[in-house]
Amino acid sequence: MIKGSIVALITPFKNGGIDYETLENLIEFHISKGTDGIVPCGTTGESATLTHKEHIELIDFVVKKVKGRVPVIAGTGSNSTKEAIELGIAAKESGADAHLSIVPYYNKPTQEGLYQHFKAIAEAVDLPMILYNVPGRTSLNMTAETVGRLSKIKNIIGIKEATGDLRQATEIMENVSSNFLLLSGDDFVNLPLLSIGGVGAISVTANIMPEKVKAVFTHYEKAEFDKARSVNLELYPVNRAMFIETNPIPVKTAAYLMGLIPTLELRLPLCPMKKDNEEKLKNVLKEKGLIK
Repeated sequence: MIKGSIVALITPFKNGGIDYETLENLIEFHISKGTDGIVPCGTTGESATLTHKEHIELIDFVVKKVKGRVPVIAGTGSNSTKEAIELGIAAKESGADAHLSIVPYYNKPTQEGLYQHFKAIAEAVDLPMILYNVPGRTSLNMTAETVGRLSKIKNIIGIKEATGDLRQATEIMENVSSNFLLLSGDDFVNLPLLSIGGVGAISVTANIMPEKVKAVFTHYEKAEFDKARSVNLELYPVNRAMFIETNPIPVKTAAYLMGLIPTLELRLPLCPMKKDNEEKLKNVLKEKGLIK
């Protein structure tokens, strides 16, 4: 079942290539900490700078190492419908449980274009698909009406909603059936999104604080609302620090400082943090006991 704390997994690099040894360690780290699902090759995984071959091999590797212990939701989105279909088919062949497809970036299609794009993918790829709306990165917002239309297509089972707009999220729920999955794509609203029918989050912060991110959902499910609020507030400064520069620069830097990854490599055009921002990040990590 797709719900709870799902990590938007970072991609570790070493000497310009994917560091598969560290990637396996990250997978085991998350499973040991109770993470409910893993998203390889999402935007936090620097999918935009992975080659087509790397993208397919990385998904295949993650599926094989996870071995069915938690759902694997493969990032397969593209601003090319044809490429998104190819990546979706590859994810299906690898044995992924579902795939995540982002609103096309740069092209700026109309709402009808978005509908036709995702419809074509769903019809070509026999795998459950989760839509991904993140206008802050794509410069295009998919409306609740369009999501409602798409939710009627058999393979489209949910949406990662990353506008941070609770009104839009509520309107989505108004336009879809009760079994359509609403997942937070913005750690700032993980908790409030549950109150309107959300079932979990595809989280950046879960990369470094998986137990705490999961605790929000666990407490909420048990109707321990005060505890859920308390953990959510505890996470808030970390969530804020994860976005003091472009994601995934801060979370990858944090993972390096915490010893979760042995090298800090980003692919251009992403580059290391400015020193003053790195100090701000370190201060937050120290306050939370994540580094000394």
